[in-house]
Amino acid sequence: MSDTATTLDPDLPGAADAADLPSPADERAEPLWPAIVSLSLGVFGLVTAEFLPASLLTPIAADLGISDGAAGQAVTATAIVGAIAAPTMAIVTRNIDRRLVLWTFTVLLVLSNLIAASATGLFQLLAARVLLGVALGGFWSMAAALAMRLAPLRLLPRVMAVILTGVSVATVSAAPAGAYIGALLGWRWAFLIAMAIAVATLAAQMATMPKLPPVAASSLRTLLDLLKRPSMRVALIAILVLISGHFAGFTYVRPFLEQVPLMDVDTISLVLLAYGIGGFFGNLAGGLVVERSLKADISLGALMIALAALALLAFGASHVVTAVSVAIWGFAFGWLPVGFQAWMVRAAPDQAEAAGGLLVTAFQVAITGGAVFGGLLVDGFGPLGAMGYAAVTALAAAILVIVLGNAGLARR
Repeated sequence: MSDTATTLDPDLPGAADAADLPSPADERAEPLWPAIVSLSLGVFGLVTAEFLPASLLTPIAADLGISDGAAGQAVTATAIVGAIAAPTMAIVTRNIDRRLVLWTFTVLLVLSNLIAASATGLFQLLAARVLLGVALGGFWSMAAALAMRLAPLRLLPRVMAVILTGVSVATVSAAPAGAYIGALLGWRWAFLIAMAIAVATLAAQMATMPKLPPVAASSLRTLLDLLKRPSMRVALIAILVLISGHFAGFTYVRPFLEQVPLMDVDTISLVLLAYGIGGFFGNLAGGLVVERSLKADISLGALMIALAALALLAFGASHVVTAVSVAIWGFAFGWLPVGFQAWMVRAAPDQAEAAGGLLVTAFQVAITGGAVFGGLLVDGFGPLGAMGYAAVTALAAAILVIVLGNAGLARR
């Protein structure tokens, strides 16, 4: 145990509390890479399914005989259900082997894609997205806790980076692949292919995942107790501030690209591809930085987003500056999830699943609030208003972590 504790950076949350970690994580000498890769496949399948409606909204609405706005509620339904499911799944399933719980979430992913592919109206489509929301929220609440039990603690940031690679790949490929398949074969085939990926993922998880009996029972009281920990509060506030700003700005990046640098559709597509590629490499780089200093990882990621947004505000008329800034923004945003996951786990190593649920809920609340507030700013001040808000919030989050991080991380 002492060897594990001494490998932790002193500014990492929970560094003084390694004794609270469940014994399976302490006893794991080497990472179970096949099982870890199967989790990355699960992330890829979930995020792919989450993003598909964005690229298929028009044909879905036309085929089902509903408005684009009604079809768009499929995305909203997933986010709302995910926010509710994340903190509650650890409580509902607290006495069940985590391997079985994981398999159940993947089965829900399979069913969600199947129901979406066969939907004949809005009700079936929303039902499919509700199932996806349960799977998405439940999986994300467990992801870091599962990683802790599949690898030694000293390698947690690296393992989380591998798992989150699935997010980066899905972010880059899901929307364009969905649009291409939808145009070539029809939108239903895009969901059927996503279902096939989910089935393959389930097979991989069943073949590689060891038995993982529950080690810490969660309850509503657990969630309240976690909120009393200074490190948890600092992390959640940082997430709410930073992620709301990110989504306020980046949700409306296309209007910005059309109205400020006056880019055409082809150029916009290339710039957004650069954002996705930047996110892929940011995820890998973030995992390496977290191993050395978690506080530096999050504060640097927030500062990069602030600088990118400020560059867009000041020099957005330049195609080159805009393209580089958007790519840096993608790199910075891909850089952050590993840090936040590691922060929450090490702030609450004894209740990693409950902490993961709070993390997902904070993200979903920030996403929803940021997108809504960003829309108000765009309507009132144009796309520059949303970019300005993103810059201010990212800078505020960086200052928060730099100033309050040590105090919050020094005690639970």
